[in-house]
Amino acid sequence: MKQKKKTSLPFGNAKDFMRKMIEQQFMNVFGSESHASTQYLHFARQADKEGFPNTAHVFRAIAYSKKVQANNHYAELRHLEGRFMVNCRVTFGFGDTRKNVELAMAEEEFVITDVYPVYIEIAKFQGEKEAEKSFTWAYLVKRIHKKLFARVKEVIDGNTDIEFGPIQVCTVCGYTRKGDTPNKCPVCKASKEYFIAFP
Repeated sequence: MKQKKKTSLPFGNAKDFMRKMIEQQFMNVFGSESHASTQYLHFARQADKEGFPNTAHVFRAIAYSKKVQANNHYAELRHLEGRFMVNCRVTFGFGDTRKNVELAMAEEEFVITDVYPVYIEIAKFQGEKEAEKSFTWAYLVKRIHKKLFARVKEVIDGNTDIEFGPIQVCTVCGYTRKGDTPNKCPVCKASKEYFIAFP
Protein backbone atom coordinates (compact mmCIF):
# COMPACT_ATOMS: atom_id res chain seq x y z
CA MET A 1 0.00 0.00 0.00
CA LYS A 2 1.33 3.39 -1.03
CA GLN A 3 1.81 5.84 1.82
CA LYS A 4 0.25 9.25 1.37
CA LYS A 5 2.89 11.94 1.13
CA LYS A 6 2.74 14.53 3.91
CA THR A 7 2.43 18.08 2.75
CA SER A 8 3.28 21.18 4.72
CA LEU A 9 1.18 24.29 4.91
CA PRO A 10 2.62 27.25 3.01
CA PHE A 11 2.84 29.35 6.19
CA GLY A 12 3.95 26.69 8.66
CA ASN A 13 1.16 25.40 10.87
CA ALA A 14 -2.18 27.14 11.30
CA LYS A 15 -1.26 28.52 14.74
CA ASP A 16 1.87 30.20 13.39
CA PHE A 17 -0.05 31.67 10.49
CA MET A 18 -2.72 33.15 12.76
CA ARG A 19 -0.07 34.54 15.08
CA LYS A 20 1.51 36.30 12.12
CA MET A 21 -1.90 37.70 11.27
CA ILE A 22 -2.13 39.21 14.76
CA GLU A 23 1.32 40.74 14.36
CA GLN A 24 0.28 42.22 11.02
CA GLN A 25 -2.88 43.63 12.56
CA PHE A 26 -0.85 45.32 15.30
CA MET A 27 1.45 46.82 12.66
CA ASN A 28 -1.56 48.00 10.67
CA VAL A 29 -3.29 49.77 13.55
CA PHE A 30 -0.01 51.17 14.85
CA GLY A 31 0.41 52.77 11.44
CA SER A 32 -3.10 54.15 11.24
CA GLU A 33 -3.17 55.49 14.82
CA SER A 34 0.24 57.13 14.41
CA HIS A 35 -0.87 58.76 11.17
CA ALA A 36 -4.14 60.00 12.69
CA SER A 37 -2.38 61.40 15.76
CA THR A 38 -0.07 63.50 13.60
CA GLN A 39 -2.87 64.52 11.24
CA TYR A 40 -5.10 65.67 14.11
CA LEU A 41 -2.32 67.98 15.31
CA HIS A 42 -2.32 69.56 11.84
CA PHE A 43 -6.11 69.87 12.09
CA ALA A 44 -5.72 71.55 15.50
CA ARG A 45 -3.38 74.17 14.07
CA GLN A 46 -5.82 74.86 11.26
CA ALA A 47 -8.68 75.27 13.75
CA ASP A 48 -6.59 77.76 15.73
CA LYS A 49 -5.92 79.76 12.56
CA GLU A 50 -9.64 79.91 11.81
CA GLY A 51 -10.57 81.08 15.30
CA PHE A 52 -11.88 77.77 16.68
CA PRO A 53 -9.61 77.29 19.74
CA ASN A 54 -11.94 74.84 21.49
CA THR A 55 -12.19 72.66 18.40
CA ALA A 56 -8.38 72.75 18.23
CA HIS A 57 -8.40 71.67 21.87
CA VAL A 58 -10.56 68.62 21.01
CA PHE A 59 -8.22 67.67 18.15
CA ARG A 60 -5.17 67.88 20.42
CA ALA A 61 -6.72 65.77 23.16
CA ILE A 62 -7.79 63.07 20.71
CA ALA A 63 -4.40 63.21 18.97
CA TYR A 64 -2.83 62.42 22.34
CA SER A 65 -5.32 59.58 22.89
CA LYS A 66 -4.35 58.11 19.53
CA LYS A 67 -0.69 58.35 20.47
CA VAL A 68 -1.45 56.32 23.62
CA GLN A 69 -3.20 53.66 21.53
CA ALA A 70 -0.38 53.57 18.96
CA ASN A 71 2.11 53.07 21.81
CA ASN A 72 0.01 50.20 23.21
CA HIS A 73 -0.05 48.48 19.83
CA TYR A 74 3.67 49.09 19.30
CA ALA A 75 4.52 47.59 22.69
CA GLU A 76 2.99 44.30 21.56
CA LEU A 77 5.49 44.20 18.68
CA ARG A 78 8.62 44.51 20.81
CA HIS A 79 9.70 41.00 19.80
CA LEU A 80 9.97 41.98 16.13
CA GLU A 81 13.02 43.33 14.37
CA GLY A 82 13.41 44.19 10.72
CA ARG A 83 11.44 45.79 7.93
CA PHE A 84 7.78 45.04 7.44
CA MET A 85 4.99 46.19 5.17
CA VAL A 86 2.16 47.95 6.97
CA ASN A 87 -1.31 47.92 5.43
CA CYS A 88 -3.57 50.57 6.84
CA ARG A 89 -6.23 52.83 5.49
CA VAL A 90 -5.70 56.45 6.38
CA THR A 91 -7.45 59.64 5.37
CA PHE A 92 -5.66 62.41 3.54
CA GLY A 93 -6.82 65.91 2.90
CA PHE A 94 -6.16 69.23 4.49
CA GLY A 95 -8.99 71.65 4.17
CA ASP A 96 -10.79 74.06 6.42
CA THR A 97 -11.86 72.98 9.89
CA ARG A 98 -15.32 71.80 8.80
CA LYS A 99 -13.76 69.48 6.24
CA ASN A 100 -11.16 68.31 8.76
CA VAL A 101 -13.85 67.41 11.29
CA GLU A 102 -15.64 65.40 8.60
CA LEU A 103 -12.39 63.61 7.72
CA ALA A 104 -11.83 62.78 11.39
CA MET A 105 -15.38 61.45 11.71
CA ALA A 106 -14.90 59.27 8.63
CA GLU A 107 -11.65 57.92 10.07
CA GLU A 108 -13.28 57.04 13.39
CA GLU A 109 -16.28 55.45 11.67
CA PHE A 110 -14.08 53.24 9.52
CA VAL A 111 -12.07 51.78 12.38
CA ILE A 112 -15.21 51.33 14.50
CA THR A 113 -17.11 49.42 11.83
CA ASP A 114 -14.48 47.76 9.62
CA VAL A 115 -11.27 47.32 11.60
CA TYR A 116 -11.36 46.79 15.35
CA PRO A 117 -14.43 44.51 15.56
CA VAL A 118 -12.79 42.12 13.07
CA TYR A 119 -9.41 42.26 14.81
CA ILE A 120 -11.04 41.63 18.20
CA GLU A 121 -12.79 38.52 16.91
CA ILE A 122 -9.60 37.14 15.36
CA ALA A 123 -7.72 37.76 18.62
CA LYS A 124 -10.46 35.97 20.57
CA PHE A 125 -10.45 33.04 18.17
CA GLN A 126 -6.67 32.78 18.40
CA GLY A 127 -6.63 33.11 22.19
CA GLU A 128 -4.42 36.20 22.00
CA LYS A 129 -5.53 37.93 25.22
CA GLU A 130 -3.20 40.92 25.01
CA ALA A 131 -4.23 41.59 21.43
CA GLU A 132 -7.89 41.32 22.36
CA LYS A 133 -7.38 43.80 25.21
CA SER A 134 -5.44 46.33 23.12
CA PHE A 135 -7.92 46.18 20.24
CA THR A 136 -10.93 46.35 22.58
CA TRP A 137 -9.63 49.37 24.45
CA ALA A 138 -9.03 51.18 21.16
CA TYR A 139 -12.47 50.24 19.85
CA LEU A 140 -14.27 51.53 22.95
CA VAL A 141 -12.33 54.79 22.92
CA LYS A 142 -12.98 55.32 19.19
CA ARG A 143 -16.72 55.29 19.84
CA ILE A 144 -16.24 58.18 22.28
CA HIS A 145 -14.11 60.09 19.78
CA LYS A 146 -16.79 59.72 17.15
CA LYS A 147 -19.39 61.24 19.49
CA LEU A 148 -17.09 64.14 20.38
CA PHE A 149 -16.47 64.92 16.73
CA ALA A 150 -20.19 64.66 15.95
CA ARG A 151 -20.88 67.27 18.65
CA VAL A 152 -18.13 69.52 17.26
CA LYS A 153 -19.61 69.21 13.77
CA GLU A 154 -23.09 70.21 14.94
CA VAL A 155 -21.73 73.43 16.41
CA ILE A 156 -19.15 74.31 13.79
CA ASP A 157 -21.70 73.96 11.00
CA GLY A 158 -23.37 76.97 12.62
CA ASN A 159 -20.06 78.86 12.35
CA THR A 160 -19.45 78.89 16.10
CA ASP A 161 -16.87 77.14 18.24
CA ILE A 162 -17.85 74.41 20.65
CA GLU A 163 -18.01 75.22 24.36
CA PHE A 164 -15.72 72.84 26.17
CA GLY A 165 -14.19 72.64 29.60
CA PRO A 166 -11.17 70.47 30.31
CA ILE A 167 -10.77 67.18 28.47
CA GLN A 168 -9.33 64.25 30.41
CA VAL A 169 -7.30 61.53 28.67
CA CYS A 170 -6.24 58.25 30.24
CA THR A 171 -2.54 57.65 29.64
CA VAL A 172 -3.04 53.87 29.81
CA CYS A 173 -5.77 53.28 27.20
CA GLY A 174 -6.55 56.69 25.70
CA TYR A 175 -10.07 56.97 27.16
CA THR A 176 -11.24 60.53 26.57
CA ARG A 177 -13.91 62.51 28.38
CA LYS A 178 -14.87 66.10 28.97
CA GLY A 179 -15.23 67.40 32.50
CA ASP A 180 -13.68 66.18 35.72
CA THR A 181 -11.23 63.32 36.08
CA PRO A 182 -13.02 60.05 36.94
CA ASN A 183 -11.86 58.11 39.98
CA LYS A 184 -11.30 55.11 37.73
CA CYS A 185 -11.07 54.75 33.95
CA PRO A 186 -14.21 52.97 32.73
CA VAL A 187 -12.26 51.27 29.93
CA CYS A 188 -9.00 50.01 31.48
CA LYS A 189 -9.75 50.59 35.21
CA ALA A 190 -6.66 52.76 35.73
CA SER A 191 -6.88 55.11 38.72
CA LYS A 192 -7.30 58.87 38.33
CA GLU A 193 -3.54 59.46 38.72
CA TYR A 194 -3.12 58.09 35.19
CA PHE A 195 -5.18 60.88 33.60
CA ILE A 196 -3.87 64.09 32.13
CA ALA A 197 -6.01 67.15 31.50
CA PHE A 198 -6.14 69.24 28.35
CA PRO A 199 -7.40 72.54 29.79
